[in-house]
Amino acid sequence: MVALGIAFLLGARHASDPDHLVAVTSLVAAEDGDTRHAARLGAWWGVGHAGALLVLGVPLIAFKTQLPSWLESGAEKVIGGVILLLAARVIYTWARPRARELKLRTSRQAASIGLLHGLAGTGAVVVLLIAALPTQMEAALALAVFAPMSIVSMTAWTAGFAWVLTRPMIEPVYRAVLIPGLGVFGVMFGLWYAGLGA
Repeated sequence: MVALGIAFLLGARHASDPDHLVAVTSLVAAEDGDTRHAARLGAWWGVGHAGALLVLGVPLIAFKTQLPSWLESGAEKVIGGVILLLAARVIYTWARPRARELKLRTSRQAASIGLLHGLAGTGAVVVLLIAALPTQMEAALALAVFAPMSIVSMTAWTAGFAWVLTRPMIEPVYRAVLIPGLGVFGVMFGLWYAGLGA
C-alpha cells in the first residue's frame, strides 16, 4: 500500500519536473493560452508519456533489468532538440502572430513528444525505481498507478497554466512578456538538456 501511495503521488506531481514544465509551457504558449485546447494537448502528451513508461516498465519488471544507458542518453539528446524546436516555434509565432500553421495543434504531435519524454530523464528513473520493488506484482501495480496519474498530472498542469495566464490582469503581461520569455528559457533549457550548453 505504501508503494502504491508513493506511485500515486509521484504520478500526480510528475508533470512538475523541469523538462515537463518546459513542455507544459510550450503547449500553453502554442495554443495562445486556450485552456481547453491546451488541456487536450496536455492529455495527449500524457498518453504518449504513459505509453513509453509502460513499454519500458513491463520488460524491466519482467526481466528485472536496467534501461540501456545508450537509449536513455540518446533519448535525452533527442528531447533536448525537441525542446529547442518547440521553444523556437513559440518565439516565432509570438513574433509573427499570423504564423498559425506552426502551432502545435494535433493530438499526434503532442503524444509523440510525450512518448519521447517518457524514454529519458525522470520518467526512465522512476520506471527503474518501480522495477526495483521487492516483487513483480508490486512493481506492476505501482506502474499501473503511476502511468495514468502522469496523464492526469500533465492535463491538470497544462490546463492550470493556461487558465492562470489568461486571467484579465495577467493576460497582457503573458502575451507581451511571458511568451517570449518562456521561449528564450526553453531554448536555454533545451541546449542544456541536449548537452550543448557551456
